[in-house]
Amino acid sequence: MTTKKPQRGSQGRFAYEGLDRVIHERARLSVLTSLLTHPKGVAFGDLKELCSLTDGNLSRHLRVLEHAGMVEIAKGHERNRPLTVCRITTTGRKRYLEYLSTLEQVVRDAAKGAQDPATASLVRSLLPSRA
Repeated sequence: MTTKKPQRGSQGRFAYEGLDRVIHERARLSVLTSLLTHPKGVAFGDLKELCSLTDGNLSRHLRVLEHAGMVEIAKGHERNRPLTVCRITTTGRKRYLEYLSTLEQVVRDAAKGAQDPATASLVRSLLPSRA
């Protein structure tokens, strides 16, 4: 059986270029999902608990996301105590939603390619319902 090699510079059918490497890491995906569901922002301590991360680990991932322009971090005080609030930016929201769209395509492709009917049904159940 011969297979045709993709042409240099062309995107392969299953390359999934939309899987953003900044987002495609468990901790950062958790952080962005948490922030997307809390548009007014999340306090650092609450975000740490929501994502099951340590202080240092969350700080490192927030720096990566902030450097990429996907989150903003506001430091202030509340009742004479330091308070750090994290929010997703407009750019972060856009990139996150594009990432989710690519993940949906991965699931659709997997459902089409699944040979076992039970597996295909399970994979299809992961797709959002279209009204």
